[in-house]
Amino acid sequence: MKLADLYARHELTLSVEFFPPKTDKGEENLFSEIETIKRLNPAFCSVTYGAGGSTREKTVELVDRIHRTCGLEVMCHLTVVGQSKDDARAVLKKLQEKGIENIIALGGDPPQGTVDWQPHPDGFHYAAELVREATVLGGFSIAVAGFPEVHPRAESRGSDLRYLKEKVDAGAAAIITQLFFDNDDYYRYVEDVRKLGVVVPIVPGVLPILSAPQVRRFTSLCCAKIPVALERELVKVENDEQAAVQLGIDYATRQCEGLIKFGIPGLHFYSLNKSYSVRAVCKNLDL
Repeated sequence: MKLADLYARHELTLSVEFFPPKTDKGEENLFSEIETIKRLNPAFCSVTYGAGGSTREKTVELVDRIHRTCGLEVMCHLTVVGQSKDDARAVLKKLQEKGIENIIALGGDPPQGTVDWQPHPDGFHYAAELVREATVLGGFSIAVAGFPEVHPRAESRGSDLRYLKEKVDAGAAAIITQLFFDNDDYYRYVEDVRKLGVVVPIVPGVLPILSAPQVRRFTSLCCAKIPVALERELVKVENDEQAAVQLGIDYATRQCEGLIKFGIPGLHFYSLNKSYSVRAVCKNLDL
């Protein structure tokens, strides 16, 4: 089922994100976690595309396997970074051949450590171009990324919002946000986006914290902030992973309760290939 149809239903749409494991053992563990997460009846899962397109083939293989063997709808990440237009078109056609109907079109991140990065000389420069390409090819329902705290490479909040509208005008059916820990950022973002006349679903991305070092690393990479109150709690569990996991569950639960009360169309969980915290949060929410 396509994203547009999934979010048109009058119910909260759950989705879960995975990343391609680096080893066979990691892949085996992932499929075990997927079987557990299936008990939550997620509407779909998504699979990421490494920085610079580094996991392109692995991502497509994983999306295909999940779709064929797990009985789940899958949304494939696709970025413009690190590949030519022909490469991107080839991925779209391969997904189409495999019956994958949902993608999220992203600008993507250059490989870590890259200085003075330049786009591929024959590649798309912006996600909106990829949205148009997939729309013309046909058969896809397309999501795009939203940034409640502003894209780290945006010139301004205003330009970031205008660019989001361009992606939606190009054919996007849904917006899935970057992780955030302050709901007020999401509420303000939705208000600003709606003022532009954008009406597609804006789905919050939620990360249940697994450790203090991990969340600091993630927020540093994506330029998201850690609220002062949350930072105080992280300091207390700095060297206690079990306590950090519980903190993550409790914080994500409270965050989701506020978001649901606000009237969100769905919840997109960044699982880090682990099911425990996602299941615990959903249990707390009676989902």
